[in-house]
Amino acid sequence: MAGCATAPRQDFGAVPEPGPSFVETTVTPDTILAPPPESAPVIVPLVSPATTNPPPSTLRNAPPESVPVVETWVPLPRWCAARGLTGLTRQTNAPQPTYQVPLPQGLLVLRAGSLVAQFHGVQIRLGFAPQMIGGQCYVHSLDLAKTVEPLIRIADSPVGLAGPIILLDPGHGGPDAGTRSVLGGNSEKDFTLDWALRLRELLIAQGWQVYLTRTNDVEVSVAARTQLADALKAALFVSLHFNSSGNSHSESGLETYCLTPAHMPSSLTRGYPDDLKASFPNNSFDVQNLQLAVRAHRETLEALGAVDRGVRRARFLGVLRPQHRPAILMEGGYLSHPTEARLIASRAHRQKLAEAVARAIGGPRQQVAENKP
Repeated sequence: MAGCATAPRQDFGAVPEPGPSFVETTVTPDTILAPPPESAPVIVPLVSPATTNPPPSTLRNAPPESVPVVETWVPLPRWCAARGLTGLTRQTNAPQPTYQVPLPQGLLVLRAGSLVAQFHGVQIRLGFAPQMIGGQCYVHSLDLAKTVEPLIRIADSPVGLAGPIILLDPGHGGPDAGTRSVLGGNSEKDFTLDWALRLRELLIAQGWQVYLTRTNDVEVSVAARTQLADALKAALFVSLHFNSSGNSHSESGLETYCLTPAHMPSSLTRGYPDDLKASFPNNSFDVQNLQLAVRAHRETLEALGAVDRGVRRARFLGVLRPQHRPAILMEGGYLSHPTEARLIASRAHRQKLAEAVARAIGGPRQQVAENKP
């Protein structure tokens, strides 16, 4: 199973609990506020796809005039035409048809019956597998709104955030060691802290004010981590972790997580209930979450040449749900995989990880001079 370990732990917990005080580090470079994030589109509850494809006529029956029309499944050719996207092509037909959609910042590849999409060389997990209906590819309207639309607007440039402050969250700490390297020695908590300290210096050099939820080996509760983000009015929250597949030594690669949009199934539940009707504060940033996750995931893949395990969505990650800002959680490799564990133990490898994330975030936008601190 994906995640820091085969069983959930406190800083991924379903219900945050009070904990010890956080440890913070303050720096104040000359930074400038950026415009607030754009609100994500509001989607009414939709129906999950049936196990068999309904005929097109049942998808297009008109409801009463007083009820707004919301299509659950949308023909991909019609959707592309409505957005002026040309060049949609059908590729392989076996085992399922594959479609390529040229977007402004990269090529999107969708396969009927598959939850895995590819965008600009990055694997992205969909909420619903596209379906073939009447010879056409239909895509769930939630995936169009919460996955494809953000990719159309994703900028191949530094991230613009609503302020100069970034909070980095080195996972675990103190008695919560996280997962342990299969090679022995250091634990996840040591490697996440080193990764965060390296990333902090790079982001400061780019013009950000950077705080850490911990700067030494102490345990910090989920509640304290999220309270610190609110107290600082942080514009961005990035939680850093390493992965484990338990007793299996075969799994390897990088994963990047953001919160699951309401009414969409999660990519991973890890045994927690996945309430599709649940909505959390961080869901206000569904668009920005995905855009940042894709950029960070792509940069780390290119820097490390690692296995791509995809940009995924989950609800059980307790540090993401209450965030009032764009927030992602990164899994920088598997400590249960001998080769990857050896790389993670290398300072040079962790420096590459830090540099990749710093490139994905970029520098703060220099737009509103009167908002300088």
